[in-house]
Amino acid sequence: MAVQYEWQRVADALEQRIRAGEIPPGGRLENERELADVYRVSAGTVRRAVRELRDRGLVETLPAKGSYVVDQGL
Repeated sequence: MAVQYEWQRVADALEQRIRAGEIPPGGRLENERELADVYRVSAGTVRRAVRELRDRGLVETLPAKGSYVVDQGL
């Protein structure tokens, strides 16, 4: 397995959950603190992972509301 940053590991794990339908289109991701606890990383690491998911086109973030899964039409 290749060495990767923690934010990449978290982003990949969240992407797997999204693609498996565990977090459906329109579904909200847990907040930063909850995700940090689940993945045992800092809130900053979670923030970077969510930014990566936005870059991948998987989520959109609404200020003060949270991050939601985008309908991929899959």
